[in-house]
Amino acid sequence: MSRLSPFPLARSTWCTALLTSLGILVSQETRAASNWPSSLTRDPRGSFPDLRPARATYVYGWSGITAATSDVYFRGDQQTFVLEGRGRTVGLARVLWRFDLNYRSAVNAETLRPLETHQVETARGKRIETNLKFSDEGVSGSRAEGNHATPTVKEFVLENLHDLHSAFLYLRSQPLRDRSLYRVAVYPANSAYVATLTVVGREHLRVRAGSYNAIKLDLKLQRVSKKNELEPHRKFKRATIWISDDNDRLLLRVESQIFVGTVTAELQSVHFENG
Repeated sequence: MSRLSPFPLARSTWCTALLTSLGILVSQETRAASNWPSSLTRDPRGSFPDLRPARATYVYGWSGITAATSDVYFRGDQQTFVLEGRGRTVGLARVLWRFDLNYRSAVNAETLRPLETHQVETARGKRIETNLKFSDEGVSGSRAEGNHATPTVKEFVLENLHDLHSAFLYLRSQPLRDRSLYRVAVYPANSAYVATLTVVGREHLRVRAGSYNAIKLDLKLQRVSKKNELEPHRKFKRATIWISDDNDRLLLRVESQIFVGTVTAELQSVHFENG
């Protein structure tokens, strides 16, 4: 998750990784337009405990330097789960690529289906605002590039479509047994992607926030073309994701192999509210 240079995937890795702060998730095989939707995972939400209200910070690395930071806040009630996040490039990366991101997503707490997403990116002074409204049939989105631009309206029709937040909540609710595979369609901002998440296994991992028993996952992405066919993601190769192997299943670390090298996201701190 991108139009980034020294901070590639500031939006994608941030949104993909962090915003899923709490993770997410094509295979390289090609499927005809009429066939790939049938390959998506259609299991109902799992019985794994819901994520507790939490505040977390993440740091992002690129080519050996700390390139960005983000803060996220997850909260919920019996009806809606809300994720809010803010991210920005820092240090040398900010000199080369000034980028800021505000993100908010609301998800149905019972079904873990997305309701709406609001995202504002500011890159080198250019403001891009995205608003998505989800339904059982798909998504309707508006996108305005520039402070006074007229929004472009776009619709994408597909059942079981996710935003980044709902995809993570849905996937973390599943059993995540070793070697299991999940395939979901995600609409982060302006295009649809199919993500395949494979559970590689369990291992111990140390990140800035501490040491954790972790679930290791492999992520592959494909883009849904204008012809509704799957095609390779030209800038994203693959990613490895680690989430905590406990009742919280927090996103701990992401290592993304992209067109300019390796970009990482790592949990720096987390605070749970109400205990």
